[in-house]
Amino acid sequence: MTSDSTLQRIVMGLVVTMALFGFFGCAKKGQVPPGPDEVEVVEVEEAIGEPVPSADGDMGEGLTEESLRAQARQELQDRLEDIRFDFDKYNIRPDARLILKRNYEVLQGAPGAEVFVEGHCDERGTVEYNLALGQRRANAARDYLISLGMGAGQVSTVSYGEERPLDPRQTEEAWAKNRRCHFVILKR
Repeated sequence: MTSDSTLQRIVMGLVVTMALFGFFGCAKKGQVPPGPDEVEVVEVEEAIGEPVPSADGDMGEGLTEESLRAQARQELQDRLEDIRFDFDKYNIRPDARLILKRNYEVLQGAPGAEVFVEGHCDERGTVEYNLALGQRRANAARDYLISLGMGAGQVSTVSYGEERPLDPRQTEEAWAKNRRCHFVILKR
C-alpha cells in the first residue's frame, strides 16, 4: 500500500465521518447534502533534496512527503477568506468582491488547486429554503471566481443551509457570521 493511498483513505474516512456527524448530529430533520464525493490528493513538487529537521531538531526522518503536502494545503487554506451576505440575499456585496479577488489571486498562485465553495445561512427560514439559498450563494461565489478567470472545473459547490453555523447564538451578530460562503481546498 502506498503512502498516497493511505492518505486518501484517511481523508475519505474523515470526510465520511464529518458528513455522518453533520447528518446525525443535529436535532433538525432536514437532510444535509454530503461533502465532496472524492478528495483527490496530487503530488507536490519536491520541496527539498536533503532531510528536513523535525520539530526536535533531529535531521533523521523529518517531515514526510505526506506531511509536506498537508502543510502546503493547510497554508493555502489559511489564506482563503469567507465572504458574507445580507439577510435573505445571495448577491455578491462590494466587500465580498474584494475578498473573492484576493481568494482568486491566492488560488492562481497554486496551479492545479481546486476549491469547494460551501454556502451557509442563518437559522431563520425553513430547512428547505435555507438549503436553496445556500446553494444560490455558493453558485454566486463560484460564478464570480469563474468571471475572474478561474477554470469552471476548479470550483465546485454545496449548500449546508443552516446546518453548520459558525456561531450558534441567536443574535443579529451571530446570524451575520452564519450568512457566508466558506472555501475549502480539495486538491493541491
